[in-house]
Amino acid sequence: MGEAHAEVALERLQRRYGVAVEQREVVIPLRECFTTPSKGHGRHVKQSGGHGQYAVCDIVVEPLPEGSGFEFVDKVVGGAVPRQFVPSVEKGVRAQMARGVRAGYPLVDVRVTLTDGKAHSVDSSDMAFQTAAALALRDAADNAGTALLEPYDEVRVLVADDLVGPVMSDLSARRGRLLGTDQVGDRCVVRAHVPQRELVRYAVDLRAATHGAGTFSRTFAHYEPMPDDLAREVAPRD
Repeated sequence: MGEAHAEVALERLQRRYGVAVEQREVVIPLRECFTTPSKGHGRHVKQSGGHGQYAVCDIVVEPLPEGSGFEFVDKVVGGAVPRQFVPSVEKGVRAQMARGVRAGYPLVDVRVTLTDGKAHSVDSSDMAFQTAAALALRDAADNAGTALLEPYDEVRVLVADDLVGPVMSDLSARRGRLLGTDQVGDRCVVRAHVPQRELVRYAVDLRAATHGAGTFSRTFAHYEPMPDDLAREVAPRD
């Protein structure tokens, strides 16, 4: 729907049914990833009277292929990290992954290997090792290459034959990658992979470009690294 159509629909909801709708900008679900292997050191030591907090852990982070998810490997020897606290390290890493390590977007497709650490017989705890693990992951990110990933949709645009050229040019201008065309009766389907970021207003723009005769559908395809200039716009770094 275009802005005018949306405003009419929202006004009708308010007037007829007393339903007030809050409007928000579309949020594109970006992700973060490591581009190079890295090592991280996390040390969480606090003493504030009574039981303190003590946990140290060392990790190795390796990027995995897209869609691999998260792997956690325990390679600690000699009981440097007591067995009961190894799950705490994994929990801390997962929590930090959800918060992101650079730009505040979830971190995906990494293998984290716990290689070493230290514990205290009294002051070590589940929360202390969770905190140390989170610090270690952030430290690894500071020492490695990271990138933002953006989602791509497979877009199928159905238009008249004489509009195929303009539609393909427009999709290319939206950083789309053309996949091909298929003839459907007297019309044509143009297929392309296009970043979701470039499709926020596509329904409105396509309607205007085709005088209301063009239609499209979209399904999620995959994630790809975002160009550096756009990544800096989305998440400026210090």
